[in-house]
Amino acid sequence: MKRPEEIKREYIHLIERHLDELIRNKAGKMFGIEDFSRMLFVHPTHLSNTIKEATGTSACGIYQLKIMEMALRLLADTSLSIKDIALLLTYEPSQFTKWFKRIINLTPKQYRLKLSSLGPMRVNSETMTILKRYSDIPLCF
Repeated sequence: MKRPEEIKREYIHLIERHLDELIRNKAGKMFGIEDFSRMLFVHPTHLSNTIKEATGTSACGIYQLKIMEMALRLLADTSLSIKDIALLLTYEPSQFTKWFKRIINLTPKQYRLKLSSLGPMRVNSETMTILKRYSDIPLCF
């Protein structure tokens, strides 16, 4: 495996592990690109350039996508309050709602209501449709 592909794979793995730790209250803070680059023993600029080259999306964009995937999963699969989900993902609740609405075009509450009206078989399909649309949006400026 070439080094850029290895960095991409490890970066995504670290993000997923970190988000799992966040929702289990095992992580004290939300990591940034600098934290991930230290864990991968590369410079932050090298990490950003490598991820962009390997995926066509910025390192920040991949990170935001993974956070959104976790938010969508928590909204769909748990009874946690929106405030608790926001806090688990280290957002202030009002900022979480603004961020979510900017990307998904629904508030977290509206998203949950939409899912509840679809029934269990359609929830996964709806989430995948949203993630596909979301992955086409520029995330980091």
